[in-house]
Amino acid sequence: MGKKEGKGKFSWKDGSSYEGEFLANNLHGKGIYKWSDNREYDGDWNDNKMHGNGVFSWPDGRKYTGDYINDKKEGQGTFEWTDGRKYEGSWRNNKQDGPGKYTSADGSVKEGVWEQGKRKKNAQ
Repeated sequence: MGKKEGKGKFSWKDGSSYEGEFLANNLHGKGIYKWSDNREYDGDWNDNKMHGNGVFSWPDGRKYTGDYINDKKEGQGTFEWTDGRKYEGSWRNNKQDGPGKYTSADGSVKEGVWEQGKRKKNAQ
């Protein structure tokens, strides 16, 4: 059996599936991965990892849109909750880290600097 190359679709026994680009048997390029629990990532892949820009959505309506490096949120991105809360800003190692803006469900906004997922400083 040959290696997966170019565009195609692959399904696993657990119900997960991927439709997009392959390179040397790996998820590589643009593609959509759907987990069996209805999570979904639509974006860039590199060597079987989310890498580049993409949108990750959860079945409960939460959504992250932004940058990934080696399967982790890294760079700039926006995380949205279903109740209207939203964080826009820097990410490092899957956590809010660096300058960002948090919008509460009531629309109030807090800007500041985050470290490992926690707001440490208010914006000047």
